[in-house]
Amino acid sequence: MRVWIVATVLVVMTLALSPLQLLAIRFRWPLARHLPWIWQRVAARVAGVRVRVVGRPATERPLLLAANHQSWADIMALGSVMPLSFIAKSDVRGWPVFGWLARLQRTVFVERNARGRTGQQTDSIAARLRAGDAMVLFAEGTTSDGNEVLPFKTALFGAAQAALRDGSTDAVLVQPVSIAYCGAHGMAMGRFARPLAAWPGDVALMPHLVRFLREGAVDVEISFGEPVVFRPSSDRKATARLCETRVRAMLRRSLGFGRSCEDRGAAGRAKTSLASLPGEADKEGEERVASWSGANGRNG
Repeated sequence: MRVWIVATVLVVMTLALSPLQLLAIRFRWPLARHLPWIWQRVAARVAGVRVRVVGRPATERPLLLAANHQSWADIMALGSVMPLSFIAKSDVRGWPVFGWLARLQRTVFVERNARGRTGQQTDSIAARLRAGDAMVLFAEGTTSDGNEVLPFKTALFGAAQAALRDGSTDAVLVQPVSIAYCGAHGMAMGRFARPLAAWPGDVALMPHLVRFLREGAVDVEISFGEPVVFRPSSDRKATARLCETRVRAMLRRSLGFGRSCEDRGAAGRAKTSLASLPGEADKEGEERVASWSGANGRNG
């Protein structure tokens, strides 16, 4: 039942916004950047995707976001945070429903294995960067299992170089972004539960989509790292490696190596267990009151 409700809301919203978005794209209205953001925000809320943002997305432009990738849900989660467009493999263009939504999002489609077209493809991305669009590059080139970051492909980082060629700007910001699925229904999601959100390529899309939407409460932590300033003298491979290192560190932190949503879930379970023990809840409450009273006495 829940899946049908979510699907109905998304279909109605898409039918309502699509004509306006097509006009905005056709006439290059600034609205074309914001309508997909509104769609993703509503979609995330309806689907039960609860996004927590760590750090801050850069406000300067041109901006290339280098992110890890594990699921179709990454689009919805990251797309709900800010106006942006994605760089996707050309196969997505032909997918039912998803291909249409990707075009409405003003996605740039690339053929990752067509080395002879790398220059043309980076030029297309560069044009969008110069126009002020924040572009998302899923730099692994495929989806992971959500527990680790795969090596970043470096070719499309050349879009940052290409954006500098006409001299209209002297630098491009390349910001590492980590996407971590770390909870469901307020409980920590461990390594073996991560497939609820992660969608490796050998898993059928529709069963995974239905299972995800049926869950109804998935916690996602999106971390924005320190931007890398890419200048004409910068090396794209070195930049890719640096972003990969930072994304891996942020993902590890989100999944439990430091304070994270997974840690908060564990803390929540610990409090629940404590309160369930006879006398322990009262004891904890008395300690909180004593601490509060002492602090107020000092402040007085």
